[in-house]
Amino acid sequence: MRTQPQADPPVLRRDDDGICTLTLNRPRQLNPLSSEMIDALLTEVAQVSDDESVRVVILAGEGRAFSAGHDLRQMRARPERSYYDELFARCAKLMLSLIALPQPVIARVQGIATAAGCQLVATCDLAVAAKEARFATSGIGVGLFCSTPAVALSRNVSRKRAFEMLFTGDFIDAPTALQYGLVNDVVPAERLEAATLDLAGKIVSKAATAVRSGKRMFYHQVGLSTEAAYEYAAGVMACDMMRADAVEGIDAFLEKRTPIWRSET
Repeated sequence: MRTQPQADPPVLRRDDDGICTLTLNRPRQLNPLSSEMIDALLTEVAQVSDDESVRVVILAGEGRAFSAGHDLRQMRARPERSYYDELFARCAKLMLSLIALPQPVIARVQGIATAAGCQLVATCDLAVAAKEARFATSGIGVGLFCSTPAVALSRNVSRKRAFEMLFTGDFIDAPTALQYGLVNDVVPAERLEAATLDLAGKIVSKAATAVRSGKRMFYHQVGLSTEAAYEYAAGVMACDMMRADAVEGIDAFLEKRTPIWRSET
């Protein structure tokens, strides 16, 4: 009996020098956030979260698209409220898990990122895009407002820019996305991987304790009033000053030498 070949996994993982690259691996379908893709990403993110050898995560897409968003064909095949509730709850869980991930997450965007794909870029802590990349919250074009993508988009770009993208569904190019604040850098396609790795490498070179504490602190304080944020941040800094990495980093600076991070947790 001949064994049927197994389908390629929806997400590929590669680890190299503290950098974990998770690649959406459904290029023929433009890497949709199908139920299977969401579940695969949730599994990978959970594993990365517990892996102290991983210092930075890069989220990428195979083929000509980063992600075209939810799988509309799959969604129409299950016209049930319970299914839609579960699907969008799982997608929200994925977005929140990326924010809660101790390691910074960089989106490496080589092609289109539409609807929930644009949401994924906006949810990542950082993003580097090729000049050919394009972005849209295009649900409005099929009669469906991009409500969940609006959550991430409105926390990245100005309110009027978010409204324009959400209510027109128009694509913006990579330089415009940079101007809006949706991405950090735009580079030629041939330099995309190198530029993303360079950004990741800069983070890897810093003390892991400072990076992890900093990401956690950043997302907590944005939901507080200014006064409460300063009170919280002061407590975090006082606690972090007691860490061995902070002691080593300050001593190295004063002694004009390269610090040797202990990176205790």
